[in-house]
Amino acid sequence: MTTQPSDANAEDVDPEFAAPEVDTAEGRRTIRRAIGASAIGNATEWYDYGVYSVAVTYITANFFSGGTVWALATFAISFLVRPLGGIVWGPLGDKLGRKAILAITIILMAGSTTAIGLLPNTDVIGAWAPGLLIFLRMVQGFSTGGEYGGAATFMAEYSPDKKRGFFGSFLEFGTLFGFVLGTAFVLALSLALGEDIMMDWGWRVPFLLAAPMGLIGVYLRSKMEDTPVFREMEQEEQTETSAMRDLWELITVYWRPLLTMGGLVTALNVTNYTLLTYMPTYLETQIDLNKDASLTLIIVGELCMMAIIPFSGKISDKVGRRPMWAVSLIGLTVAAVPMYLLMGMGFVGALIGFAVLGILYVIQLSTISATFPAMFPTQVRYAGFAITYNVATALFGGTAPAANEALIDATGNLLVPAFYMMAACVVGLVALKFVPETAGASIRGTEIPTTEITVISDSDEPTKS
Repeated sequence: MTTQPSDANAEDVDPEFAAPEVDTAEGRRTIRRAIGASAIGNATEWYDYGVYSVAVTYITANFFSGGTVWALATFAISFLVRPLGGIVWGPLGDKLGRKAILAITIILMAGSTTAIGLLPNTDVIGAWAPGLLIFLRMVQGFSTGGEYGGAATFMAEYSPDKKRGFFGSFLEFGTLFGFVLGTAFVLALSLALGEDIMMDWGWRVPFLLAAPMGLIGVYLRSKMEDTPVFREMEQEEQTETSAMRDLWELITVYWRPLLTMGGLVTALNVTNYTLLTYMPTYLETQIDLNKDASLTLIIVGELCMMAIIPFSGKISDKVGRRPMWAVSLIGLTVAAVPMYLLMGMGFVGALIGFAVLGILYVIQLSTISATFPAMFPTQVRYAGFAITYNVATALFGGTAPAANEALIDATGNLLVPAFYMMAACVVGLVALKFVPETAGASIRGTEIPTTEITVISDSDEPTKS
């Protein structure tokens, strides 16, 4: 008797519902369209985060007399609404389809970002200004609660099983592209217009760019069919009959992947929002780098991360998702304190420290669009991803910038972000022990995907164990 890994692609699949063949011109075009339709929403979301995080001093001056911590708290408040968005949009995406919900979420997300750029400040409408800003941030959070989980599910279900890591990594390429675009745009405007004009009205311009980005996203998504995996399940009448039933099944049957994914997301997003979103504020207010230097550093570091992402995703298809996560989490835990100490030595040290932590982070970032959707079966995949991701992000990710700032103010210790990141990575390592390997596994059907083993006997037919 011998054992060998089962071939996920060997199963009989109706050609109408098969993944695009990357060896054909038509298949490559379909994959490229799927990547574009998925990544544009992520880019729009993170463009807003990038603009807000680097324009926080302008936001503070125009809306919050109480200081930067209030502007960061307003940034965090959108994350408190994200779980509600996941609870609403996730089950609807499993019932109505991925495409329909993604069209709605990108309209809401781009519209609310654009509206921030048009919002009068406190000098014009008084206390209504911060109130309306908070409301728009909540709309962003509600829409984002369905955007990322849907986009990752959309991309994973369009990808061939054996290349899901590679193609899924382009969704995270869109994440960093949006963040770099927002950061670079604010930097370019700051250099061109000067500080006074930026403080007056220049800060509004980057928010207005979200409108055309949203329109492009709606167009790209309108040109795509829903995913082959969802259409197959829909034809076989295996979709959920109601959103509430989807939610109940998720909680009662699939609680284990909910918990394990929650641990991974905690590590992922504490690192994400500490390293990317909070870093400009940290460099300017705690290390005394000037704004232009800090933004240049962030842009250079993120461009390096973007260059690595597709290669990292491709490697995960060969070695598996779990080893990639282990290397990233252990590396960040070990390197966090030394790299933050290096950042305190000036621009060059900050550039090296940020780059090292960014590369270690990219190793897990590049795999999440392949890892998380594969933790749930098709009929609850959108909801499982959206709810788990957004609950963990709301509790531990989006609050990271404000928590880091408040803890540094309270303790005077500039290594607080490093300790915060290390604690989250330990949580991730514990969760990783319970995560099955799914590289190469099929994500079709109503069972939790896994890489099964085919048992072959001289006298028996092959069976799966």
